[in-house]
Amino acid sequence: MIGNYLIGLREGLEAALIVSILIAYLVKTERRHLLPRIWLGVAAAVILSISIGALLTFGTRTLTFEAQEAIGGLMSILAVGLVTWMIFWMANNARKLKGELHAAVDKALDAGMWGLVVVAFLAVAREGIETALFIWAAARSAEEGAAPLVGALLGIATAVFLGYLIYRGALRLNLAKFFTWTGAALIIVAAGVLAYGVHDLQEAGILPGLDNLAFDVSGTIEPGTWYAALLKGTVNFSPAMTVLEVTVWLLYVAIVMTLFVRKVRAPKVAPAAAPAQISA
Repeated sequence: MIGNYLIGLREGLEAALIVSILIAYLVKTERRHLLPRIWLGVAAAVILSISIGALLTFGTRTLTFEAQEAIGGLMSILAVGLVTWMIFWMANNARKLKGELHAAVDKALDAGMWGLVVVAFLAVAREGIETALFIWAAARSAEEGAAPLVGALLGIATAVFLGYLIYRGALRLNLAKFFTWTGAALIIVAAGVLAYGVHDLQEAGILPGLDNLAFDVSGTIEPGTWYAALLKGTVNFSPAMTVLEVTVWLLYVAIVMTLFVRKVRAPKVAPAAAPAQISA
């Protein structure tokens, strides 16, 4: 649940920031009459994201066990790929996001009445689709019933509230620090989802080594206990993991975390005069 809360918070805040920046720009440039176009694009993006989540949840139930595991494994790997790309994209673009969105709005208005709808749709749909895929994959691996979905919804609700406070000027958020810390935490969560995706592919017979266990501590960490659920919900730890799962987990964390730390610690080409903050 904790991992899914973090996913919902991170992705939801990105979407909320984008929407608040778009709305604030239209309000400040005295174009309030165009706000319905923003909300139309946002609504379409939300519907698309929910539809993808529903399709993944209900569309695979009639398939064979092997087919379900194969689809689950591939979708988990795809979700990890998208989230990894998002983490690095935001590390590169958090400081200039506001200016890029303003320029996109001006360009969209020149393109006609549907241009602004498309800008809002694409901006929010990117976050929404990533969220739907990653939460579905994380929830599937956690096997905790409705708890992962509840955690994700609480994270999204928190993000919407924070986005509103930022828009109203009641909260100034250091985005550079926020996305750095949440990015590092998400790398750990994504590693667990990736390992479970590999396990799914082993269950489907696509990858070997299903019976080659790296460890089995089921006798010490009993499934169903609160601490087992905590480990499962945060780092996707299972009492029994295969050698391939553990290898993939370690390689992903070692490589991606190293690259991420180098990225956020690298000197900027044109450093800002003050810490990166957005107040829409």
